[in-house]
Amino acid sequence: MKKAKMDEKNFIKKHLNFNNKKLFVGLLLVIFTAILFFITIARFESKKMDVKIGDIAKNDIRSTKEFVDEYSTNILKSDVLNNVTPKYRISPSIQMQMKDSITEFLDTVRDVKLQNNISTSKKTDLLLESTDLELSKGQVLTALNMDFRTLNDFENLIIDLVNQMMGRGIREEELEYENENLKETFESLNLSEEQKSLGITLIYETIKPNETIDVVETEKIKKEEVDKVKPIMIKQNDLIAQKGDIIDEHKFSLIKESGLLKEDNKTPFKTYFGMGLLLFISILFFIYYIFLFNKDILGNTKIVLLLLVMTLTIIISHGFSIISTFLMPISAGSLLISILIEPKLALISHVFLVTFLGHSLRLDTNIIFMFILSGSIGVLTSTKQNQRYSVLLNGLYIGIINILVISSLGIIQDLDFRELLIRNFLGLINGILSGIIALGSLPLWENAFSILTPLKLLELSNPNQPLLRQLIMEAPGTYHHSLMVGNLSEAAAEVIGADPLLARVGSFYHDIGKIKRPYYFAENQFGMENPHDKLNPVQSARIITNHTLDGIQMAKSNKLPREIINIIEEHHGDTLVAYFYYKRKEEGKPINEEDFRYKGKKPQSKESALVMLADSTEAAVRSLKDPTKEAIKGMVSKIVKGKLDDGQLDECDITRKDITNIIETFNSILIGIYHDRIEYPNMENDKEVKA
Repeated sequence: MKKAKMDEKNFIKKHLNFNNKKLFVGLLLVIFTAILFFITIARFESKKMDVKIGDIAKNDIRSTKEFVDEYSTNILKSDVLNNVTPKYRISPSIQMQMKDSITEFLDTVRDVKLQNNISTSKKTDLLLESTDLELSKGQVLTALNMDFRTLNDFENLIIDLVNQMMGRGIREEELEYENENLKETFESLNLSEEQKSLGITLIYETIKPNETIDVVETEKIKKEEVDKVKPIMIKQNDLIAQKGDIIDEHKFSLIKESGLLKEDNKTPFKTYFGMGLLLFISILFFIYYIFLFNKDILGNTKIVLLLLVMTLTIIISHGFSIISTFLMPISAGSLLISILIEPKLALISHVFLVTFLGHSLRLDTNIIFMFILSGSIGVLTSTKQNQRYSVLLNGLYIGIINILVISSLGIIQDLDFRELLIRNFLGLINGILSGIIALGSLPLWENAFSILTPLKLLELSNPNQPLLRQLIMEAPGTYHHSLMVGNLSEAAAEVIGADPLLARVGSFYHDIGKIKRPYYFAENQFGMENPHDKLNPVQSARIITNHTLDGIQMAKSNKLPREIINIIEEHHGDTLVAYFYYKRKEEGKPINEEDFRYKGKKPQSKESALVMLADSTEAAVRSLKDPTKEAIKGMVSKIVKGKLDDGQLDECDITRKDITNIIETFNSILIGIYHDRIEYPNMENDKEVKA
């Protein structure tokens, strides 16, 4: 019954904590969403103005984004269209119609001339009625009075003139000129005045422009010329109107296109709703990704760190966008997330940041592409950090990628060299600035959230660190032992999937508690008298076991990371100091086993377990008088089995396969260090023999 109640209590506690975590994470997300929403709205509304055509600009008005000046571009296109020379084509059919009309009339004249049974007056009337040409009676009579030969010659002359005129093409605006030219031509001909008058009238009455605009070809030329027109671009921060300028139609269109016009004095509710919905969907997707692939951060302070870094990145980027969008240090946030939390999470976070800023600031797609590409490469290169200055190198890499992307896009857009040079410079500064911000703020994040980064571990591994320097000076044997333990732990960690760097650095500090009483530990005695010979076993055991407690105290005083302190506390677990325990037993005096056990926790992590095994194994193998391969292997197996049998590894997630791999790794390294050495001959004796 009692057990059932305890189980129920634990169940409630467990689920209560779980619900608290969910509530905490949910609250954080609400706050994060609200902050981003208000940032977007504030940016959207802050620069809007209530102006109309004819107003005076109260302040300098600058563009908030890059866009096409449609007004100026259309004017430029109109000018180009007006200056396009039309394409003309000569229509052969008009010439044929003209000749047919003349020939038809003259053929009618021939037919009428053959009608001898009617009078000349009747013939004249008949010709006037049969033709559509506006001819006088005198001109018709002139035609009737010509004999057939003369009539034929006259026709050939007229047709030749028509061919000459129409062959070179006649436009509408050229008709008057051609008519005047025709008169001059006929004046030079050997014809009677009546014949000249008839010829001129026949051509006047039938002539039409035969060179007309080729609409299809002309439209094609116009389209080609318009396509050549480069759009007039208004760049971000370009001056639209100076203070005191009159807002004309052009300036008004630019203000509206830039999104600065406050229409109806308020933003419609649907705009806010749309912004909020889009933001909510984006964050929901982002959190779903975290739930699937980085669920572990939801229950600790890393989720706070993540959202805080992202929020600050957005705020800082908004600030820099006032100067230039090319300077926004978005990649700084991604670098920090990669170093402090996890690179894959940093990639998706970077995409979210760029997308959000692109929407809220209405960034050009080319700039968005640049940030996504350069930031992603920066995150990927940040996975292999070995020094703090490497973060600056990451920033330089980002700057170089910015230059390559900007140059590529600039070539495509046919930007002028000066503009391309400015953008490249800003892109380079952006990368370097991102690196500086990430590097400068990194220690603040590490300390504020107690996060142990590879960079921090590398710093702690430096022998010039105060505790390590003290260990070298006061307990050199322990320092050498710690180095050996570090090598063993690191090698085994790589095999079983633990953190090699944490295992190595944790090994360096695991015995720092021995600094307080270095000569009570065998590795620091160097042939001197063993001080334990003057102490009873209980006292000796207390000194030995207290080195972990001393180490914890020293680590906390020196503000070592929690992970390192855990290794110090757990590397002996609650194992028995067997030597002094059995020595006390041999004395036959009352014995309390707890007096001879370490007061630490059993290893909770693979790294702590590795340090425990490496510590005991190295010390045991070093004590072997005859370190053969078989002896070393036997000792390693004995030590590991002893820890397993004592239950020291029960609380960490080490598998049987891991144990096998650890033993093999330890054997390989220890055999290489403590192998049998060749006994060299006595060189002095050899000299004597030779002498």
